[in-house]
Amino acid sequence: MKLLFELFRAFAAVGVMTFGGGYAMIPILEREVVEKRHWASSEQLMDYYAVGQCTPGIIAVNTATFVGYQVAGTIGGIVATLGVIFPSMVIITLIAGVLTHFADVPAVQSAFAAVRVCVCVLIFNAVLKLWKSAVKDKAALVLFLIVFGLSLFLDLSPIVYVLFCAAAGILLTRWGVRGK
Repeated sequence: MKLLFELFRAFAAVGVMTFGGGYAMIPILEREVVEKRHWASSEQLMDYYAVGQCTPGIIAVNTATFVGYQVAGTIGGIVATLGVIFPSMVIITLIAGVLTHFADVPAVQSAFAAVRVCVCVLIFNAVLKLWKSAVKDKAALVLFLIVFGLSLFLDLSPIVYVLFCAAAGILLTRWGVRGK
């Protein structure tokens, strides 16, 4: 029971501090799951996050479900999912009741503009952490550049890029370009 409460509390902390979507949650998720509680390594967390991004639904919810399941089975997945969505439900309910009355106030508009700047910084930091854990050799760098280039010019579903990279990873391993 203590572990389930800890799962709920950890993911509620992630949920309450995540502004700007799934990418912004990576630093908080890493602190709570990897550094504080040691429920996963950075690499495992990024794998959960990648799968969570590819599966239908909200990235934060999917990632919480994967981590919770890994830590405490099915009930852990449910508890972690409830933990990550609970703060949002409460906050959105409270904000929805009053925001319509204050949305045109310049101070409120400025506050939201500043929060967007902060979210950009959080996303940038998440990209740097992902870069350090993902691009470790020349093959990964080439794959990154190919997918980055394609994404600039083609409007394809992220699933296409993920499947392409998975296939490339399998082929590179089979050809001996990457370690097994």
